[in-house]
Amino acid sequence: MVLADSHHSLDDAEKGLYINTKSLAVSTPPLTHADKRTTLHIESVLSPSSPTHNDHTKSSSVPVLTLSLHAACQPTNSAVSDTATKKPTQPKKRVSRWLLFRIWFNTYRKFFTFVTSLNLVGIIMASIGRFPYAENHLGALVLGNLLCAVLMRNELFLRLLYIIAIYGLRSWAPLSIKVLATSILQHVGGIHSGCALSGACWLVFNIVGIVRHRTVQHVAVIVTGIITNFLVIISVLSAFPWVRNYHHNIFERHHRFVGWLGLATTWAFVILGNSYDIKLGEWRANSNSLLSAQELWFAGFMTVFVLIPWFTLREVQVEVEIPSPKVAILRFNRGMQQGLLGRISRTSIMEYHAFGIISESRESLYHYMICGVQGDFTKGLVANPPTTVWTRELKFAGVGHASAMFKRGIRICTGTGIGAALSTCIQSPNWFLIWIGSDQENTFGPTITGLIHKHIEPERMILWDSKERGGRPDTMKILTETWKNFGAEVIFITSNMKGNDEMVRGCRAAGLNAFGTLWDF
Repeated sequence: MVLADSHHSLDDAEKGLYINTKSLAVSTPPLTHADKRTTLHIESVLSPSSPTHNDHTKSSSVPVLTLSLHAACQPTNSAVSDTATKKPTQPKKRVSRWLLFRIWFNTYRKFFTFVTSLNLVGIIMASIGRFPYAENHLGALVLGNLLCAVLMRNELFLRLLYIIAIYGLRSWAPLSIKVLATSILQHVGGIHSGCALSGACWLVFNIVGIVRHRTVQHVAVIVTGIITNFLVIISVLSAFPWVRNYHHNIFERHHRFVGWLGLATTWAFVILGNSYDIKLGEWRANSNSLLSAQELWFAGFMTVFVLIPWFTLREVQVEVEIPSPKVAILRFNRGMQQGLLGRISRTSIMEYHAFGIISESRESLYHYMICGVQGDFTKGLVANPPTTVWTRELKFAGVGHASAMFKRGIRICTGTGIGAALSTCIQSPNWFLIWIGSDQENTFGPTITGLIHKHIEPERMILWDSKERGGRPDTMKILTETWKNFGAEVIFITSNMKGNDEMVRGCRAAGLNAFGTLWDF
């Protein structure tokens, strides 16, 4: 898990990416890695820091990489000046408030706002007696929302959505439609959060009504309703960003195990509530009314979708390569599609962590995960490498999986973000790789660098070693020139929060379609 605070979101493999530099002359041809025949001219300019981080100086000196490509995206043969010319300090560019608001009010928040507002209107209408459906089917409104929340985090359902979008749009849809579809796929978590919170609110509304009419309701229904309320609310509250990002184990225990217990009591609440006739004050012996209840079917489907990923849980063999104390490379059997992520743990039901999957193809013998040392779990992979780990064989799709919709694109990443980015560029010749890291070859070892040089042509990648070159490049200059010369339609960004903020804002300001890292899960 990546923490929301930028200082905590840097694993050891990413440290050193934000070193200030004055003037750099790099012996590398444009859009290639490690060719000493041509030099690049890198100038020092003042580049503004991300507006969301105010615990460092307002501007920092960063290098600017000058790129020059002809239409075929081949390296140029003409050498440029070896002398870096220092430009005068440039004023910090102001980012418009409207642009910042548009970035903040993304599709995730739009979904969340729409879902919660719609349900809030429903609760208000039900409370004043203007929502007849709610009078007889409050339980269905509760469970319908909770079912939708479960679906939006279910691996199988999300893979189905990606398949529909990719195969349904890539051959005919205009670029604007593909970008919209990708944004929807990336931000379905807003529906998950909105439906979960709304379901909890409907549950509270339901139990308040039951308690108010407790004289005609059986005590068993009241008790199970209150317990279900308590458990569901704990599960929802434990998923709030502050808890999820800073206390991951607490989040996992309460959201998962209390949620499962809440699902069990929901079954009891549904069965008891639909079996007791409040008009006659007795239990119904006929099961037809129970089987015809919407609540029962909602609870049934919710249970199935909760269990599906766990049916694919397996303990699998793993080989761990430790090229440096900063990184562990895990190798698993069988190949994978690009753009997938996998969850692994040392135990069967606790402490699952998600990592990007690197694979040469579906038919390859192996796939890999890059685990940067950051928390106790990843430190343990280096200090005490396992021979087996637990994983769900049903992998979930990241936004990179949507790359198959686009004709050409750019995948830019920093540090261990290469784990989520590399498969796309290996498996498709229409994607350009930009990897910014510190001493990549020594940090990540021969396996990862070997995969890169084996499958990606020099003219289709930029590998920027911030340690060798003395700092990070002007990423927006690289992106804008690569966008133009490579003919890209979209940019996918995998970075820490600081780098992500800077690139997303820069791309939006430049009118480039870009999708950055999410911090909602």
